[in-house]
Amino acid sequence: MFDPVPGTMNLPELERRRLSWWREHHVLNDYLKRNGRSPKRFSFIDGPITANNPMGIHHAWGRTYKDLFQRFRTMQGYRQRYQNGFDCQGLWVEVEVEKELGFKSKRDIEDFGIGRFVELCKERVLHFSKRQTEQSIRLGYFMDWDHSYYTMSDENNYMIWSFLKRCHEHGWIYRGHDVMPWCIRCGTALSEHEIATEGYREIEHQSVYIRLPLLNRSNEYLLVWTTTPWTLLANVAAAVNPDLTYVAVEQAGAIYYLSKRTVSTALHGSFKVVAELQGSQLIGWRYRGPFDDLPVASDIEHEILPWTEVGEEEGTGIVHIAPSCGREDLHLWQSLKAARDAEKHVPIPSPIDELGVYIAGFGDFTGQDVATVALAVFESLASRGMLYRVQPYLHRYPVCWRCGSELVFRLVDEWFIALDEVRSQIMRVAEQIHWIPSFGLERELDWLRNMDDWMISKKRYWGLALPFFPCPNCGHLEVIGSREELAEKSIGPLPKMPSPHRPWIDAVRIRCPQCSQPVARIPDVGNPWLDAGIVAFSTLNYRTDHAYWAEWFPADFITESFPGQYRNWFYSLLTMSTVLEDHPPCLTILGHGQVRDEQGREMHKSWGNSIDFDQAAERIGADTIRWLYTGANPANNVNIGWTIFEDVTRRLLTLWN
Repeated sequence: MFDPVPGTMNLPELERRRLSWWREHHVLNDYLKRNGRSPKRFSFIDGPITANNPMGIHHAWGRTYKDLFQRFRTMQGYRQRYQNGFDCQGLWVEVEVEKELGFKSKRDIEDFGIGRFVELCKERVLHFSKRQTEQSIRLGYFMDWDHSYYTMSDENNYMIWSFLKRCHEHGWIYRGHDVMPWCIRCGTALSEHEIATEGYREIEHQSVYIRLPLLNRSNEYLLVWTTTPWTLLANVAAAVNPDLTYVAVEQAGAIYYLSKRTVSTALHGSFKVVAELQGSQLIGWRYRGPFDDLPVASDIEHEILPWTEVGEEEGTGIVHIAPSCGREDLHLWQSLKAARDAEKHVPIPSPIDELGVYIAGFGDFTGQDVATVALAVFESLASRGMLYRVQPYLHRYPVCWRCGSELVFRLVDEWFIALDEVRSQIMRVAEQIHWIPSFGLERELDWLRNMDDWMISKKRYWGLALPFFPCPNCGHLEVIGSREELAEKSIGPLPKMPSPHRPWIDAVRIRCPQCSQPVARIPDVGNPWLDAGIVAFSTLNYRTDHAYWAEWFPADFITESFPGQYRNWFYSLLTMSTVLEDHPPCLTILGHGQVRDEQGREMHKSWGNSIDFDQAAERIGADTIRWLYTGANPANNVNIGWTIFEDVTRRLLTLWN
C-alpha cells in the first residue's frame, strides 16, 4: 500500500509520491476496468476543455466535480466510459497561432498559406491537450486519458454535417442579410452567444449631438445624439417614440426639437421652450441628412419614423437610424417598409469593409479607418454647421471575447439556423432535465425565449467546413450530410484530404442537382459551439454503431460553469439533441459559479490577481484545491487566494492528525 512520509504535511510532496505509487501499481487501469461487466451503467459526457493553453485554476472546479461524481458511481459499482474531451477548433486557437507568427490580419494567413496555418492550429491543439492531460492527472483526476475525444476529429465534423442536413431538410438553414457584431482584428462576425455577457467592457467614446435641418422649416432642427459617430455616414432616417412628449426650444435664434425629459441634459447654454407636442406629430417630417453630399446618400429622402423603443434615459429622444450599422435599426426599417409594401432593401450599404475601412462611395472618407475617423466626422459636421457639441461618454461596449478589440456592427451575409419552429420543442426538452441549482432551468428557458436565430458561420479558416453548396446559377442549396454523400456527388474523385477541413475541402466541386452546373462549397467555417454541442452523438458513435449510442444515451450527468454555458454548451446540446432525437441529451445538469480572487474580483493576468494551476498545485497541493471546490455551494461564485487556501490546508491538517 501507499507509504506516506511520516510526520510531514508537505501536501505537494505527498501527492507526488501518491501519483508515483498509482503509476507503479497500475491503479488507474484497475479503476477503469473495475466495473466492466456490471449491469448498471452511469453515462457521463464531458464538456470539452479548450486545448489552447495550460489549464487554469478555474478549470479545476469543474474537473473536481467530474472526478467526484464518477468516482462515487464507480464505488457504487456502475460501469462507465470515463471519456475526457478536448475542444479543438475555432477562433481561440487561430488567434494564438496568429500571435506566435506575428500576424496582424486574415490577409497574413492567406499569404502564409491556409494549409500550413491549419496544420499549426492542429499542432497547437495536440500540444496543449497533452499539457492539460498532465495537469488533470496532477489534480488527481481519473479518466481514460488514452481515449479522449477531440472535436477536430473527422467523426465529430461529419456528425455535424448530418445534423445540418437534418436542419436543411426541415427548411431551417438560410443565408441571412443581417447586421452582426464584427471584429475587425479577427475579420469575422460574432454570434449572439459570444458577446451576451462577458463580451462587454467599460469604454469611453466621444458622443456627438448634431443638428439636422428640417425641410420647409426655416432655421428649425432635429437634435440627435449618437455614441457611434462613424455610423452617421449611413444615416437614412430618425426615429421618435409616438407616445413621448417632445418640445421645441429656441436657442441662439434657432429652434431645436427633442424630447421633454432630455432638455436639461442635452442642451448647452440658455434656451426657451416655445412649444410642446407629441412624438406622433413629428412622424413623417423630412430633414436634410448629415452627409447628403456623399455619392451613396445623394438620393436618400430622410424622414422621421415611429419607434416605441425610443427612450429618454439619455440622448435627445430622437434616434439616428442607420440600417446598415445597427441590427435594431435594420429590423425597424424592414418592418416599416414591409408595412408600406415598399422595397425592404437598405438604401445605404455597410460603410466599412471587413478591415474596418470605408468603402467606395463615401467621398473623402473612403479609405479611412473606422477606429480613427471620429475627429474627421466632427470636423466635417462643424464645417457645414451641423455639429452641436461633442461629449465624452463612458458606457458598456461590446468587444471581441478572444482578442479584446472593440466590435463594430456591419451588414453582412451569414448562415443561420432558424429557430422559431423548433424553439418550443427545445424548451420542452429542457424542462425534462433536472437542473442543479434549480434556477438553471429558468435561466436556460429565458435564453431560449429571447435567442435570435443561431448564426453558425464564420469567415475564418480553422474549423468545421460548413457543407453548404449554393448554386450561383439557379440558387439551389445543396447541404451534404456525410463524407460518403460528398464522394457520391463530387465531380470526379475526392482529393486526398488529411482531414475534412480547409483548404483541402475547398477544392471539391459537386454537380447542382437542379441545373447541373458545377458548385463550390462556401468558404465559411462553422461556429465552434456546433463542435461541442454534437458530442452527445459523435462520441457515442451515433452514425456508425447506433446500438452503442442507444446504450449510453442520454447521459445521466453533465456539469459545467454558468452563466456562459447556459447560452453556449447547454444550449447547443439541447438544440442538436432536440433536432436529431427530440430527447434530452442528459438527465441532470449541475451548473456551478465562477472563480474570483480574495476580494471577489474577476481574475486577470493583467490585473496580477490570477493564480496558475501549476503554481497552486506545487505550493498548496491539489487536495487543497479539490477540498475547497467540493465544499463550495455551486450556486455561488468561489473566492480563492493564498490566505483562503491556507485555511483549507489547516482543515486538512486536522484530518491528517
